[in-house]
Amino acid sequence: MKTASIAALGFSALFLLSVGLSLANDPRPAEPGEARSWRTAARHSAGIAPDPVRLADTAIVQVYAAATYGWRGYFAVHPWIIYKRAGDTAYRRYDVIGWGSRPVVRRDYAVPDGLWFGATPSVLVDHRGEGVDALIDDIEAAIESYPHADEYRSYPGPNSNTFLAHIGREVPALRLDLPANAIGKDYRPVTRPLGVSPSGSGVQVSLLGLLGFSVGLEEGLELNLLGLNFGVDVNSPALRLPAIGRLGLEDVTVSHRTAASAP
Repeated sequence: MKTASIAALGFSALFLLSVGLSLANDPRPAEPGEARSWRTAARHSAGIAPDPVRLADTAIVQVYAAATYGWRGYFAVHPWIIYKRAGDTAYRRYDVIGWGSRPVVRRDYAVPDGLWFGATPSVLVDHRGEGVDALIDDIEAAIESYPHADEYRSYPGPNSNTFLAHIGREVPALRLDLPANAIGKDYRPVTRPLGVSPSGSGVQVSLLGLLGFSVGLEEGLELNLLGLNFGVDVNSPALRLPAIGRLGLEDVTVSHRTAASAP
């Protein structure tokens, strides 16, 4: 009983710390006017996607995540994936959108690196060059096989983070490590509680994304309690915490390969 009380106190302290840091950092729009209405919130390019015309001969895959709209932005992120094949001069973008018509998987819903209702996205994955066209083949197959294309629940899932986690599981070469505040990434149907972790590099046990744990090369060790994730990342040393995502070194997967550098 005493051990359980100490553990509960420790998790509570970590949760309060992560929420406090998220509030202090305030990942939501910097301009107050942008946050008043989702209709008027900024959706323009953040200027971080590589120029697809200048790099027309280069295949590119990137994954972004930005704070969700409104007060939820203090606790969760919305991710999406963009890519272009060698020879293309424009990106395709895929993410899951919970409102509007079904299916919820949308192509080119917004500009590739656009602000998410005022929130500036961060890059989680950046692959370019040799071998990326083959990676795109696998990504497109994963998009087609997403099992929740007609379902959406913001909590505990399936949602936009569930979608990217599915791609990560199906395409481990993507090396996608979704942050701890990607609520929904751990969602698994009650009939399949055991499987591959969202990065595709480990194992996971999860009951509807509400209770479970993951162990993997990319995500390290992570415990899920009611959708709140606590863990330790040893790949890029950091604490994995709810609300703020991570506290420590940044973890961005970058692979820029030329024909000369490819094995």
